[in-house]
Amino acid sequence: MVQQRTEYDIVVVGGSGVDTIVRVDALPVPLADSVMVGPIQEWPGHTGGNVALGARALGLDVAFLDCVGDDWIGAQVRERLAKADVEFHAVISPAGTRRAVNLVDATGRRMSFYDARDPEDLRMPRDFYLPRLRAARHVHLSIMHFARFLYDDIEVLGVPVSTDLHDWDGIGDHQREFALRSDLVFFSAAATGERTPAVMREILGKGRAATVVATAGAAGSYLLTRDGGDEPVHVPAVAPPAPVVDSNGAGDAFVTGFLYGRLEGRAPLECARLGAVAGAHACTAPGSTAVIGRDELLGA
Repeated sequence: MVQQRTEYDIVVVGGSGVDTIVRVDALPVPLADSVMVGPIQEWPGHTGGNVALGARALGLDVAFLDCVGDDWIGAQVRERLAKADVEFHAVISPAGTRRAVNLVDATGRRMSFYDARDPEDLRMPRDFYLPRLRAARHVHLSIMHFARFLYDDIEVLGVPVSTDLHDWDGIGDHQREFALRSDLVFFSAAATGERTPAVMREILGKGRAATVVATAGAAGSYLLTRDGGDEPVHVPAVAPPAPVVDSNGAGDAFVTGFLYGRLEGRAPLECARLGAVAGAHACTAPGSTAVIGRDELLGA
């Protein structure tokens, strides 16, 4: 079935929550009964929330669907999304809203302790998500367990779908379905190292993806497309426009910049360059609060 109407440029599914940011001198933190740190801060965001916020800041029409708790953490999520004019629709989860505690060192590197909370049987009702999927130009699925059950409907509708596997090692089962059933796949090379090109080729060879992107922080990113040869193309990182404060949300910002370019009809290499610009910008403020605008993205 081909869609007849579009209302949203992007529908983002899953992945909201609140990050508690703890700044430390260095990682790993020394073993001690107590460690003196600077002010501890909390920022609503997480992967899906960051992509939705970033896309809206770029002027895209966005709907964000998620399962969150009827709790004060969920209220923080709703408040930030509302202030940013992101259309948010929620299914109430009895398990509550996801959280993470992120240790951030003086260079902006982070170590995250993620509390997913979602029970295995958590689902989104079809009559909740189908009307929004039908109205979407593009769907971005976060790797929440409940989001995998939307793939059958997405494929019937014929909507392009992307996902971010984060630090997938190329082996674990949880991300594999997302890797093989998405048209555009992002992941961090942190866990794959020298195996990164092989993992990218496997995703293209066994799945439906036409484009795979592996991000590598300050080392840039790697792009592999179905018609672009057998070796990934290196895309250099972009120098941040201000001192690095915090790398939280940099990967999500990369995804947003890339998706903006894709929706504008740009070539994958140019999309990756826009992703690099957005990712670098995200590192210049705490807790994924440095959200780039369209003029800044295109003017870099």
